[in-house]
Amino acid sequence: MPKKMHITLTVNGKEEEFLAEPRELLIYTLRERLGITGPHIGCETSHCGACTVTIDGKSVKSCTMFAAQADGKTVTTIEGIGAPDSLHPLQEAFKEHHGLQCGYCTPGMITRATKLLEENPNPTEEEIRFGMAGNLCRCTGYQNIVKSIKAAAAQMSAAKEAAE
Repeated sequence: MPKKMHITLTVNGKEEEFLAEPRELLIYTLRERLGITGPHIGCETSHCGACTVTIDGKSVKSCTMFAAQADGKTVTTIEGIGAPDSLHPLQEAFKEHHGLQCGYCTPGMITRATKLLEENPNPTEEEIRFGMAGNLCRCTGYQNIVKSIKAAAAQMSAAKEAAE
């Protein structure tokens, strides 16, 4: 059995320390070790994006990253975006514009879309589709996901202008 490694992560603002085998995937660390079940296990090959998280400001598919690779890094999951009593504009928009159906892909979609809107606050439909291409949905046909992201971008832009 491989020697366990000491790993420290900051997940959704909370520091976590634990011992893990070098081969432990980050998705399993999050779900099984830390009880953070927002990121889902879909394909385990990085194709579907259900496991998408943000690590040090970059979108990452946690099913293809070892926990040891995330040592010392900051991880944000869907649980770190908004709160039940104060939803993020993307969460509100997905709810309002029917950007989800079964909901399995939704945490990864919203996590990726959050980063997309940080990178490009006012994307075109084409830019949204390109930026979200690594996240698959088997239910919606994407039209309402795109509509939700566009609506959130407009709301966030209006809020930013009002604050200035």
